[in-house]
Amino acid sequence: MIRRAVILSLALLTAACAAKAPQAPPARPVAAIPPPPPRGEPSPWFNMAATGLEAAFGKPAFVRKDGITEMWRYDGTACRAFFFLYGAPLTVRHIETLPHGVGSAADLTCLAAFQAQPAKTS
Repeated sequence: MIRRAVILSLALLTAACAAKAPQAPPARPVAAIPPPPPRGEPSPWFNMAATGLEAAFGKPAFVRKDGITEMWRYDGTACRAFFFLYGAPLTVRHIETLPHGVGSAADLTCLAAFQAQPAKTS
């Protein structure tokens, strides 16, 4: 009798587990991509030749060449500056800093700090 009760309990328990529908994993919240900073190139450095940029800021910490385009990165203690150059001769066509500026992709305070004391190369 006890044996039958145990078997019946196990059968009911198994049936109850099998009857539950599989649950889908909880959906992950989707993070929205933040909007890009507004464009607007700082006029003192926009269209500057590569030689002028190097004279003003020193040698970059990193240079990436991608076809006819070059990206020069300057590393400071509080920010990083990125200059995108292309054309013949190479000229600055876009400038960004991290952190970004309020009204443009480049923070003028960051750029001024580099010009006052050029970043050391690694």
